[in-house]
Amino acid sequence: MLRIQGAQHHLWLKEAPQPGVSYAAELPLDHDYEIRVHASRRLWRAITGRAPGPPFYQLSAQRRERLALALRALDGHLDGATYRVIAEVLFGRKRIPERAWKTHELRSRTIRLVQAGLALMRGGYRALLHRSSRRE
Repeated sequence: MLRIQGAQHHLWLKEAPQPGVSYAAELPLDHDYEIRVHASRRLWRAITGRAPGPPFYQLSAQRRERLALALRALDGHLDGATYRVIAEVLFGRKRIPERAWKTHELRSRTIRLVQAGLALMRGGYRALLHRSSRRE
């Protein structure tokens, strides 16, 4: 692990590092190549004392909000809360009808948020790194 300006960089070296020796990055040409290139460039910029540069990509405000809601819904689900209770916490009690809950749009939305949270928990969070996978 290499710490530069408060950021941790995790490196895998075949041998113990030696001062004064030049190193090269070996990047496989796989599905994650674009991510690895970006991470390698940010490491090089940190080593040479430059600003890290732009992030790989940023999630839209709408996407960040949906992910936050999904994680909050997941927390409620894992604590044993019903979909109705989760919806009341996420969207406010006033928006939840006394009747017709089974067919209400917020019930369906809450169920989808819990499912999205479960998918993230089961490893789906890795897909957040692959910005181009949705376009292809």
